[in-house]
Parts: sequence; C-alpha cells; structure tokens
Amino acid sequence: MTGETNLDELIRSLSAVLVEGLYVFVTVPSDQRPANLTPRMVFEEAEGTTLILLKSEAEAHALPYEFPCRMITLNIHSSLEAVGFMARIASELAKHEMGVNPVSGFFHDHLFVPDGREHDAMSVLQQMSGSTA
Repeated sequence: MTGETNLDELIRSLSAVLVEGLYVFVTVPSDQRPANLTPRMVFEEAEGTTLILLKSEAEAHALPYEFPCRMITLNIHSSLEAVGFMARIASELAKHEMGVNPVSGFFHDHLFVPDGREHDAMSVLQQMSGSTA
C-alpha cells in the first residue's frame, strides 16, 4: 500500500471532498495539552504542540486560535514519496491568491484553506483534474 507516485496520474485522478466543519490552528505548551480534545492533527514542535481542531472545540476550551479554515480531503492515495503533488496544488491555489496549509496522512492529503475560499479551492482542484498540463 505504497500509494501513487506518478504526478500526472495523481492530478488526473484527483477527487476532492469538502469536510464539514470550521477548523482552526492552536498551539499549546507540550506538557499542557487539554484533555478531552479531538484534534484532526497533532504535531510536536520545539516551541509547543500544534493542534488543528474544530473552532467550536477551541472556543469550548478557551484556547486562542488562528486561521479559521475549511478542510478539503484529496481522495487519492498518494505515496508519501510522491514528488511535486502538493507543490503543484499549492502553486495552482497561489495563482488564485489563496494560501493553503497542506497536511499529509498515510492514505490521503488534506488541505486547510481560508474560510470563505473553500468553494474557490474546490473549483481549482476540479479544473486541475481535468488537465495535466
């Protein structure tokens, strides 16, 4: 289950799904992660623990947050060694003046795009899958 590595095939087979919910990025000291959180992502950095979680959950725990965003899951099993996949997507979104915070899981890549730009991002991804230029 190594996933696809061919860039043209990854783009051609690209299928994106907008995930329900408004997400935010939170950072907490590594030793002070609140209990009862269900983040979509946890990443340990030297400065603290980064969490991506629902805005409502951050607010319920009185956690300061940044970057209200929407999550888009790319439904193709890309290899963790695929070259250029995220770069191609980020570059195309940048052409539309849209930042993206990509996160790769074992099976799928996920894009966190600014809240309010999710439909623009979905349109760009749909257009990309229609051509491999």
